[in-house]
Amino acid sequence: MAQPVTDADFTTEVLNADKPVLVDFWAEWCAPCLAMGPTLDELAVTLADTVKIVKLDVAANPAVTTQYNVRNMPTLIVFKSGQPVDMKVGAGQSRVQLIKWLEQHAA
Repeated sequence: MAQPVTDADFTTEVLNADKPVLVDFWAEWCAPCLAMGPTLDELAVTLADTVKIVKLDVAANPAVTTQYNVRNMPTLIVFKSGQPVDMKVGAGQSRVQLIKWLEQHAA
């Protein structure tokens, strides 16, 4: 299951992580976010050895949301060595596409 993160623990859990981290910027009112949730939860388990997957509720965590200029949900940002390295906006990716995308960053 994707781990929830907040403004308070974002630096520790994402920026200081020892492997790539996918941050799912989501909102409870966002239907596409809710639709992607089960896939991301499954990938959090399947890819746990190579990629960490976390969820950040944009409504409850405005500081990080603003810092990374997230305006649409869902927004998926991959962080590597504390830096954002890639981003996808929207829920248009299939499970297979997400796996391929994340494996590129885990290599």
